[in-house]
Amino acid sequence: MKKIAILGSTGSIGTQTLDVVRANGDLEVLGITAGSNIQKLEEQIREFHPKLVAVMKEEAAKELRDKVADLDVRIVTGMEGLLEVAAMPETEILVTAVVGMIGIRPTIEAIKAGKDIALANKETLVTAGHIIMPLAKEMGVQILPVDSEHSAIFQALNGEHHKEIHKLLITASGGPFRGRKTEDLKKVTLADTLKHPNWVMGQKITVDSATLVNKGLEVMEAKWLFGMDLDQIQVVVQPQSVIHSMIEFVDGGIMAQLGTPDMRLPIQYALYYPHRRYLAGDRLDFAALKQITFEEPDMDTFLGLPMAIQASRIGGTMPTVFNAANERAVAKFLRQEIGFLDIYALIQASMEAHKVKENPDLDLILETEQETYEFVESQVSGL
Repeated sequence: MKKIAILGSTGSIGTQTLDVVRANGDLEVLGITAGSNIQKLEEQIREFHPKLVAVMKEEAAKELRDKVADLDVRIVTGMEGLLEVAAMPETEILVTAVVGMIGIRPTIEAIKAGKDIALANKETLVTAGHIIMPLAKEMGVQILPVDSEHSAIFQALNGEHHKEIHKLLITASGGPFRGRKTEDLKKVTLADTLKHPNWVMGQKITVDSATLVNKGLEVMEAKWLFGMDLDQIQVVVQPQSVIHSMIEFVDGGIMAQLGTPDMRLPIQYALYYPHRRYLAGDRLDFAALKQITFEEPDMDTFLGLPMAIQASRIGGTMPTVFNAANERAVAKFLRQEIGFLDIYALIQASMEAHKVKENPDLDLILETEQETYEFVESQVSGL
């Protein structure tokens, strides 16, 4: 019986992780965390019987304690609660399914406690990859990617030699606005943006997919996960979302991982690595598919990708600025306080205003995050 904990159990990746647990008889969930979805959290507690549950706010914790008073479960709160779940002595692997930089400290705590990490939280490596990867190596723990693109690369690397990689080919669907130009994006609505053509994801990640920020974050993350230079990472638009990513080796051979757009596959692969399990669901039907097409990303229109690459090249605190500015801008777009193109404007203004500091420690990363949030707030009135 493999014992796991999940940060962000009520979100898209968290609930699909529990689907994987439900479908297999040898995974035990000992700890879960969530933000504000107390109803969903209560349902999960009653089904999976975790020993420890963390929520951020005390009032939410009080409500939850009342709801599950008949169960043997301990409810903790705040960042200290997240850290406690992350480092539970009995668990072997932590699934980091929270969105945002709130996932960094619990991930570090889990690594220090010797836990393998099933990583679905992009911000951890985007802003603190220079801390996370050396620490994981020092502690002898595995960072197992859950993003479909990074999982595809991880799978394609099985049995291959890392030194023989020529480049990584990260695929993108192109999002709901593929083929449109900047003029077309001036009046797109929130509802338009949330209509992803292939994937069912959380709202924030769906917006990031539409701006190509998500693909930029994946490039930044792949740099750390696979120890690659940015010039060895190429983004290719593959609208059918059948090829999840590829590796080109030095001899010109290319290995690809294909499958239906189902996040349960990379989640399950991370939880059981290096073994595979049966997974119920659709299979690729090549006769029905007929063709797989490719395009170059439009980096003149969808600025999230080139700005991410620029931030990563600059390094230091700039990736944190890029990420934090996007995080706050997307939150405002989801509340319909700003337009779609304003997301780019806020990221660009934040990056231009920032004075980079090299090799930031965790405190400086979190300080930069807060400063960027404040800067974005100061800019909104001028949009």
